[in-house]
Amino acid sequence: MSRPNILFFLTDDQRFDTIHALGNRRIHTPLLDRLVGGGTAFTRAAIMGGSCPAVCMPSRAMLHTGRGLFHIDRQGQSVPGEHVLLGEHFRRAGYATFGTGKWHNGLAAYARSFRDGGEIFFGGMNDHWNMPACDFRPEGQYPPPREVHARFGAVRVRGNQRYDHFGRKHSSDLFCDEAIDFLLRRRPADRPLLAYVSFMAPHDPREMPAEFLGLYDPSRIDLPGNFLPAHPFDNGELTVRDELLAAMPRTGEEIRRHLPDYYAMISHLDAGIARVLAALAESGQADRTIVVLAGDNGLAVGQHGLMGKQNLYEHSVRVPLVLAGPDIPPATRRDALCYLHDLLPTFCDLAGLAAPGSCESRSLAPCLGGAGGRDVLHFAYRHFQRAVTDGRHKLIEYAVNGRRTTQLLDLAADPLEMRDLSAEPAQAETLARLRAQLVHWRTELADPCGEFWEAMWSNRPLKWPALEEN
Repeated sequence: MSRPNILFFLTDDQRFDTIHALGNRRIHTPLLDRLVGGGTAFTRAAIMGGSCPAVCMPSRAMLHTGRGLFHIDRQGQSVPGEHVLLGEHFRRAGYATFGTGKWHNGLAAYARSFRDGGEIFFGGMNDHWNMPACDFRPEGQYPPPREVHARFGAVRVRGNQRYDHFGRKHSSDLFCDEAIDFLLRRRPADRPLLAYVSFMAPHDPREMPAEFLGLYDPSRIDLPGNFLPAHPFDNGELTVRDELLAAMPRTGEEIRRHLPDYYAMISHLDAGIARVLAALAESGQADRTIVVLAGDNGLAVGQHGLMGKQNLYEHSVRVPLVLAGPDIPPATRRDALCYLHDLLPTFCDLAGLAAPGSCESRSLAPCLGGAGGRDVLHFAYRHFQRAVTDGRHKLIEYAVNGRRTTQLLDLAADPLEMRDLSAEPAQAETLARLRAQLVHWRTELADPCGEFWEAMWSNRPLKWPALEEN
């Protein structure tokens, strides 16, 4: 059998519970619903966390290398040559690799990954109607991102033409149109393809065509069940940029304004993905293409009194992950614990390739048949938050300004993570077991702040200045 194509859509800041077919009755996602109905949804997929407030940067570095949070280069700003990238590996295997949209992991890494592309955004966030995107350069020489932003301002440069881009096309449409052009006009006929379409939506600023915002009536939007006016304690990141997007204390009225905008951006990108899949069908390649939808991290949007993703609650570390296509079980949901960066070896298994030696994650191919999955997931945010879950219970530890805070949560009984059980005597064994897992992580995964955390978990004295930002 010939190797399958892979068409991979990655969204930006899309929370795991923002697909209608997976339980969100308020959101309008007809294409994603169809994808869920025709494929397998991994309902416990997560990222490992982040080493900086721009969580998407390390998240994407992990995704493209199959390596864990402490085994990527610094914060994911670049990818060393010895860390083989997803696109690079498939390119070497004879795939026609294509990339469009957001790329947040260095110019050289993009050049190593793709042999075609366009409308490439080398950055983290931007006005969606004024995207400083680059054309594909076969030689791999791209201007530094700061120069791109400075040069474009309110205009774009394409070839020798210079024209006003403001208000012309939303980023999601820009990237989808580029993918459609590749599928219908530039796709090599003699090779399988790996096409990577990386959205900047639903990342703020929350802008979208008006007809999608019209799908949502703020008065009919439910507040999250774990909405709070403020986070109950200092988690170390209460004044980061994302948290300043709404007034403090939070109000229900303001969150009901944010959620329709957030949902409308997802509905808009849903429509864009539908257009790309229509082009895939027109190309005659749909029957031999595995379609993948995933998000790079979640977002609070009012939950726990937070707005951003700089925390280790479920709303911020869990992501949507759906696969559909040849040999993928249809209308199936799997609750296996897994990481987003498990996709690299998964794609390799589905394509009949060995994973690169630098990849250290696990393939989800056995999980498609109902086996496999991880026993635990570990999480970290910067140097002051650590967490672990076995699927039932979750432990989050904080070390902020000399103060230690512990949360032990029962995800089955309390999926919104509102009740801390750490002080209950009946939970002492569970607390000790999960703390032992975190100590194991310190040695197994080379946590650069592991000495401090191990001392804290063992109740050994350690001066706070020993805790440093990684």
